[in-house]
Amino acid sequence: MDPIIISIISAVVALVVGVAAGKVIFAKNTKKQVEEAELQAQTILKEAELRAETIKKEKQLEAKERFVQLKSEHEREVNDRNRKIGEIENRIKQKEITINQKEASIEKQVKENDAIKENLNRQIELVNTKRTELEKHQEEHIRRLEKVAGLTAEDAKAQLIESLKQEAHTQALSLQQEIIEDAKQKANKEARKIVIQSIQRTAAEHTIENTVTVFNLETDEIKGQIIGREGRNIRAIEAATGVDLIVDDTPEAIILSSFDPLRREIARLSLQRLVSDGRIHPARIEEVVEKTRRQLEDQVMEIGERTVIEMGIHGLHKELIRIVGKMRFRSSYGQNLLMHSRETANLCGIMASELGMNPKLAKRAGLLHDIGKVPDEETELSHALLGAKLAEKYGENPAVVNAIGAHHDEMEMLYVISPIVQACDAISGARPGARREIMQQYLQRIKDLENLALAYQGVEKAYAIQAGRELRVIVEADKVSDVDSDKLSFEIAQKIQTEMTYPGQIRVTVIREKRAVNVAR
Repeated sequence: MDPIIISIISAVVALVVGVAAGKVIFAKNTKKQVEEAELQAQTILKEAELRAETIKKEKQLEAKERFVQLKSEHEREVNDRNRKIGEIENRIKQKEITINQKEASIEKQVKENDAIKENLNRQIELVNTKRTELEKHQEEHIRRLEKVAGLTAEDAKAQLIESLKQEAHTQALSLQQEIIEDAKQKANKEARKIVIQSIQRTAAEHTIENTVTVFNLETDEIKGQIIGREGRNIRAIEAATGVDLIVDDTPEAIILSSFDPLRREIARLSLQRLVSDGRIHPARIEEVVEKTRRQLEDQVMEIGERTVIEMGIHGLHKELIRIVGKMRFRSSYGQNLLMHSRETANLCGIMASELGMNPKLAKRAGLLHDIGKVPDEETELSHALLGAKLAEKYGENPAVVNAIGAHHDEMEMLYVISPIVQACDAISGARPGARREIMQQYLQRIKDLENLALAYQGVEKAYAIQAGRELRVIVEADKVSDVDSDKLSFEIAQKIQTEMTYPGQIRVTVIREKRAVNVAR
């Protein structure tokens, strides 16, 4: 045989023998490992059984302890409940004893009252008998008096009542005057302090509002464009804005005239845009005016929001904010309405703080007190009542509603802030430079003031002095006594307060003098 083949066969045989020997050795090792694994498994199982038994005993012990604890807690709760029940039973028993005692006492009182009632009935019968006898004697006495006096009882009673009524009226007026003077003396110092502090801490501006606005032009040539062919442009502007345009010889200026500042502002802004654009014709005018009106509405809302934020007032309805913004373009006696309302609100806040009240509520009422002066539509209500209606409609505090409606005494004052708002409104309107009054209205008010005093009997002359802040009344000495002078001064002051409208206050001074005049010849 080939030696190579022999060597290969030898190698294969050796390999087979080696593999067989390896399998025998592997089988022996595997059996040994299996036995060791079984032994370990039995050991682990025993340890697990021991551990489980230990855990079981521990849980049983814990369960027994928990049961004992719960049992003791339950017994304690049962004992507490039994104790409380016992206390309640004792109180009930005590109440039953008290009730029984009261019932016995009431029965005793009822018996005593029955005896008292019988005694009273006997006394009433005796009193009725005495009354009958007294009435007979009184009738006889009245007949005798009527015979002596020559007057019937009714006539004498009427005369006596009238005399007592006059005397009581005079004494009441005198007492009322004394009480008012005493209250004024006591309150004067504190009131002056509060008012002066409020005014000094509030900055205000002088009136500058009027009924015309001057629109300046670069050249007079633009006037012709504004007037238009046969005046069609100026008529279109006046129709769209509701403002009168006065084109006169004034160089480089056109006057816008209207009682409504909001309309004048719309006309001014519209003219400014038309002049800048250069296209001035009726269709363009209507378009620009409408656009300006919408933008001004946004500006009004912005002014209202800015005012509310600056004043520190929160939670105001959007419609009320818009009305506050509209007040910027309204005036009263030349005083800008928004400035007047802001000034009144600041005064209200300061005065409320001085008096220990809610300054925010007072400031809110002061800001809204004149919202009735800028209605969206015409109404027959006064501005105070309309303002109260609007405030109530938009969910304002009842105190604010009452303060708005009562600041001109058109509603009853139900809250303390109402007189504060009224006083601060008068302070803002009466301060120097706040308002401008037309001469005819001023003269008429002075004349009405003097005529009111002259209407009283015994008044000889009446003079309104110090711009209508004082009324001096001269009476006839032989017709008006000193007591009547006090009464007359009080009555005139009350009548002025109820019938006239005036800024600030009016002092009424009654002058009575006796003159003896003789001529030596």
